Amino acid sequence: MASFDSFAEALNKLREKKPLIHCITNYVTACDTANMLLAAGASPIMADDPAEVSEIVEYANALLLNMGTLSESHISAMLKAGTTANKRGIPIVLDPVGFHLSEFRSQAFYKIQSEVKFSVIRGNLSEILEMGGIPAHSHGVDSDNEPNEGLDLTAADEVATRYWCTCAVTGKEDIITFETQAVQLLNGTKKLKRISGAGDMTSAMIAAFLTVTDSYTAAKFGTAFVGICGELAEEASTINGEFKGMGTFRQELFNAAGSAPEVFLERVKIEE
Repeated sequence: MASFDSFAEALNKLREKKPLIHCITNYVTACDTANMLLAAGASPIMADDPAEVSEIVEYANALLLNMGTLSESHISAMLKAGTTANKRGIPIVLDPVGFHLSEFRSQAFYKIQSEVKFSVIRGNLSEILEMGGIPAHSHGVDSDNEPNEGLDLTAADEVATRYWCTCAVTGKEDIITFETQAVQLLNGTKKLKRISGAGDMTSAMIAAFLTVTDSYTAAKFGTAFVGICGELAEEASTINGEFKGMGTFRQELFNAAGSAPEVFLERVKIEE
């Protein structure tokens, strides 16, 4: 397994490879997700029609399934792309956005997971708590739970064990777990919660790193990458002590994604 010290090496490999990431994602954040992947050095394709996804995913290096703006068409596309990816050995990240908010979403999740094997499941605290059998609170699709390391880790372990994959819980504090391994990441900024799609971009970056390393390491690198981009964006958006606004922050977020690998390695904060 790659060590966390190889963060810079993995990012260099990603940029050399320019992996194609097939994203079946939500229309609210599709553009930002694509731009984050491009800025980081990957290549996105956002095909989501059931008529073509099986063909498209065969060209991809990784697949992202995001349930944000779920529809019957999206469910069909995810099933077709997911089963094809499994057959071809293409890694898959599932982002179960708000899966617990409606019967339609929860049934879709259970249908997809019954037919598709995931490499990583990444969700916010509410989603992972509910998926792990612990009641949670949400404000729309956003988590409304305060971090609790014991519960967070218990739920993440349950999800990782139940679906035999790496589980990433992201938010104020990030927890990554797989089998007997667990890590807490402390990068990021509260301002990431004030733009739409920070979690979606994190899932996409995990998918990108899956093309150059294993699932547990990819989840660490992808999560840390977006958190550090947020820190850099906040600093670049603050001039003479004055924060210039979320529009500037959003622009600087993509600028930060192109930073040198050594910048990310120097800033990463990790607790085993």
